[in-house]
Amino acid sequence: MYHLSPRSLKRLQGVDERLKQMVAIAIEITSVDFGVTSGVRTIDEQQKLVDEGKSQTLKSKHISGYAVDLVAYEGNKVTWELEPYGDIALAMRQAAFEVDAPVRWGGAWHIDDIRAWDDSMIFAMDEYVDKQKLKGRPPFIDAPHFELMSV
Repeated sequence: MYHLSPRSLKRLQGVDERLKQMVAIAIEITSVDFGVTSGVRTIDEQQKLVDEGKSQTLKSKHISGYAVDLVAYEGNKVTWELEPYGDIALAMRQAAFEVDAPVRWGGAWHIDDIRAWDDSMIFAMDEYVDKQKLKGRPPFIDAPHFELMSV
């Protein structure tokens, strides 16, 4: 069983209570260790991420405390392989049921509430990629990102 570090807990300051609860539940049930890399952001921080191509909007839910970014660990190192993020998304999906709050995952933007998805979260991401390709648009995979919907 995993737990959030003091640094991760600090990064949750100012985040909506429901989302904090989801993260707390998810870390207890996940098969993959993770940490919080971002909670609330300022407009300037968001602008920098847009300028760097790491975000696509200045209307990020991070600014209002309705989004978090969770980074996966393999051992004591961060991993950017997508499979562990699917596992984290699955834990966040279960946590969303327990908190009774809709959440969207940045790996599958087309699903407004991942509680409605009944398969592997990696399959949800694959479906998103396919939908974007059919539209002639490049997918924007932000696997660490989770945001509350209907707020």
